[in-house]
Amino acid sequence: MTMLSRILGLVRDIILLGVFGAGGLMDAFLVAFKIPNFLRRLFAEGAFSQAFVPVLSEYKEKYSLQQVQILVSRTSGALLLVLSMLTVVVMLIAPWVVTLFAPGFADQPNKFAITTELLRLTFPYLLFISMTAFASGILQSYGRFAAPAFAPVLLNLCMIGGALIFAPMFDTPIMALGYAVAIAGLLQFLIQLPQLWQQKLLVAPKIDFQHEGVRRILKLMLPAIFGVSVTQINLLLNTIFASLMIGGSVSWLYAAERMSELPLGLIGVAIGTVILPSLSKSEAQKDDVSFKKTIDWAARLIILVGVPASAALFILADVLMQALFLRGEFTLRDAQMSSLALRSMAGGILGFMLIKIFAPAFFARQDTRTPVKIGIISVFANMVFSVIFIGVFYFLDIPLHGGLALATTGAAFVNAGLLYYFLHKRDIFRFGSHWKKLFAQFAVSTSAMVGVLYVMLPYFPTDDTQWRRVAALLIMCAAGALVYGVVLLATGFRPRQLKHG
Repeated sequence: MTMLSRILGLVRDIILLGVFGAGGLMDAFLVAFKIPNFLRRLFAEGAFSQAFVPVLSEYKEKYSLQQVQILVSRTSGALLLVLSMLTVVVMLIAPWVVTLFAPGFADQPNKFAITTELLRLTFPYLLFISMTAFASGILQSYGRFAAPAFAPVLLNLCMIGGALIFAPMFDTPIMALGYAVAIAGLLQFLIQLPQLWQQKLLVAPKIDFQHEGVRRILKLMLPAIFGVSVTQINLLLNTIFASLMIGGSVSWLYAAERMSELPLGLIGVAIGTVILPSLSKSEAQKDDVSFKKTIDWAARLIILVGVPASAALFILADVLMQALFLRGEFTLRDAQMSSLALRSMAGGILGFMLIKIFAPAFFARQDTRTPVKIGIISVFANMVFSVIFIGVFYFLDIPLHGGLALATTGAAFVNAGLLYYFLHKRDIFRFGSHWKKLFAQFAVSTSAMVGVLYVMLPYFPTDDTQWRRVAALLIMCAAGALVYGVVLLATGFRPRQLKHG
């Protein structure tokens, strides 16, 4: 389901950039959508889920169904009240919010006005998608992953429909995307309800901030806001900086982010989502052996995919952007600028993916302090790296948005590295002796794949039709994956090593 969602998301981005191009109104929509989307990842899927799931798992293990129902009722009541108030306030002060998140738009009245209007349309998405994340957290704790994983498909379908069908009906076509986002948020929540009802957990919200479970969730949630969502804060800082750069910078970074998030979403987010309930259960049962085995299993999958994905995206950045996005209003210059950003981000994919499995190890133990401290250091590192790399890129006469992307990569490794340091120091998890052979196998296999891709690169049909470019790209990816897999097997790696336990 996650793979379907990510592939459809890629199709969505190809269509959006083809219809609206890079820069101009597309920049306006991306800023307006990024604000509620950022808060979604920060509060709903980030801090809230990481705080809620461990507490819910504990209640599920120790208390009756009635007690779990009360926890769900009180938590949903608190969440609805806070989010409703936040939504109303942000819609009222939308111009100030746009000024804060995209200061570069202030001297462009038309773009600023459209961004403000789009923000008012898209912000209710935060309310709906946060309730979706709440419902998903419950279902995932009970081993129901299908509906939560399918929900993003609806967002992609709504946005595709908005761009292709409804946009021509609007005086300002980009407005169709604002309505599409709000409608998609509601639909994503509604499809969770039948399974909640089956689990007997579709209960009416009730506000009670004094409930023991709600107080614990809030206590865990506040510091967790930084801990798990540092990547999103760093990407949002990039948007703020990019709004001050030449037109199109926001869209170029967006295209690169979306491509870098493809392997992250397929493997990193999926595994991170699956292991949190498992880790929380092991912690509730005080089963340290199972806890460590779960992280080790997740790390094997992450590095198996993350290392070759980082290398492949770095090498294929130009041909990826030309094959997938070079159409309609998205020009060759846009493709080249986006590929610069992707090449700068590619190295950080492994870091982003490791964060997705290292951070839940702390949250499952209801330790939010350590990730928050690391998160603050990472945000600070991102700002320092941004200043340094923008200066270097300016001196070398390279487009400055590439420096922002490279800063994100640096910050990701600072974050992942510090998380692992404390996991190792506290004997929660460490790479054992069997990892020496694994690291060597992954390195040799990735090197072989890189060699094959370099040999094939000059034969890419740059000036051909888009369908031929896409076909050539798929052939290159298949050849690279085949060589990686064959060499991996030749070095002694076996599929059974990916089994849990």
